[in-house]
Amino acid sequence: MDRERLHGSRMLEREAQLPSTKMKEMLQVNLEHGLASAASIQDRTIPLFNRTGWRFSHSGPFAGRPFLEDMRQLGGQDVAIVGAPFDGGTTYRSGTRFGPAAMRAISGLGSGYNFETGVDLWESLDIVDVGDISVIPANIEKTFDQIDKAIGYIHERAVFPVVLGGDHSIGYPDVRGIAPQIDGNVGIIHFDRHSDLSEYNFDERMHGTPFFHATNIPNAPATNLVQIGIGGWTGSRAGVRVARERRATVITMTDVDRWGIERVCEMALEIAWQNAKAVFLSFDIDCVDPGYAPGTGTPESGGFTPREVFRMLDIVTREGLVGMEVVEVAPPYDVGDVTSLLGVRVINNVLGTLVEEGKLGTRPDETEKAEPAVEDARADEGDVGG
Repeated sequence: MDRERLHGSRMLEREAQLPSTKMKEMLQVNLEHGLASAASIQDRTIPLFNRTGWRFSHSGPFAGRPFLEDMRQLGGQDVAIVGAPFDGGTTYRSGTRFGPAAMRAISGLGSGYNFETGVDLWESLDIVDVGDISVIPANIEKTFDQIDKAIGYIHERAVFPVVLGGDHSIGYPDVRGIAPQIDGNVGIIHFDRHSDLSEYNFDERMHGTPFFHATNIPNAPATNLVQIGIGGWTGSRAGVRVARERRATVITMTDVDRWGIERVCEMALEIAWQNAKAVFLSFDIDCVDPGYAPGTGTPESGGFTPREVFRMLDIVTREGLVGMEVVEVAPPYDVGDVTSLLGVRVINNVLGTLVEEGKLGTRPDETEKAEPAVEDARADEGDVGG
C-alpha cells in the first residue's frame, strides 16, 4: 500500500479545497472590534479583546449586562467587566482560566437589587461586559503585555475595570496598566492568605510574585500596600523578607482576631491612601476559608468567613477605588458553584458600596429625585429565591 491510499493523505488534499472566506471575514471584524494586541504579540490576527468566543472565552455576559462588541465604543459607561482567563502563573493546581466563565455563568442568579443596602446596581450603574482579554496560555510575559494594554485602555476612558481572574499573577499587569495614568501614588489593598511578594516562582513571575513587581512601579510603592488575611502554612519566607525590606503592611488573621475588623480596616484605609491619589483592590478568593471557598488553587484553612469579608470590603472601599480584581477562582475544585458565587458577591458588594458612598454611578436618592417611582418590571417574576 502506498501513501496516497491513506485516508489521511486524501484529507490533506481535501483541506486545500475548503474555503476560508468566512474565517477571514470574522478575523477582520474581531480585529476591528477587539482592537490591536500588544506589540509583543507576533500573530497580529489575535485581537486585544477576545471576540471569537472560543475555548475558555465562551460564556455569556456578566449578570445579563450588555456585551460591548465593539471596543471602540467604550467610554461613558460606569463599569466594564473584563475577564483575564489565565492560569499559566499557577505553581500547583491549575484551573483558574475557567474562573471568568464560571463567575459569569452564576452571576445570572442575582437581580442586581440588595434589600439590606437598598441599592439596585442595574439602576445605579451603566455596566457593560467587554469579554475576555486575549491571553497567551504558554507565555506569561506576552499575557502581561495584553492585560496591561487592555486595562489601561479601559481606565483611560474613565470606566471602572472589574477584572475576573485568572490566577493572581494578573495583579501585576492590572496595576501596571493603571498606575502610569494616575497623577500620584497608587495604593493597593490586597486580601489574601499569601503575601505574593516573592520576586520569582520557579524562575518566572508567577502567582506568588505580583506585588513584588507591582511595587517596583515608581508610583505604586510598597509603603502604600496593605495585605489583609496573611498566614498559614503555604506562605513564602522570601516574600516575608521583601515585605520587611520594603515596609509593606501585613495584617494577619491573628491581627484581625486581636484588634477587630473595624480597627484593622481603618488602618488599611489610612495606609493605602497616605499620600496616594487612588487605591486598587486585589481580592484573592483564597483569603476566605476553604470551607466556604473550596474552588481555589492554593487553599489555606483558617481564613475569613464570607460575612467577615463583606464587612471588611464595606469599610475599605468606602473612600473609592480605581479598579478591582477577583482572582484565583478555580471551578474544577468547586462543588455547586460555591466559590464562583462568592466571587460574584464580592464584586456586587464592592460596587454597591461605591454607589452608596457616591463614588460611582448614581446614588439611590439621586435616582429618586431624577425620575418618579415606577413599578419594577422584575416584580412580575416574583422572588428569585427558593
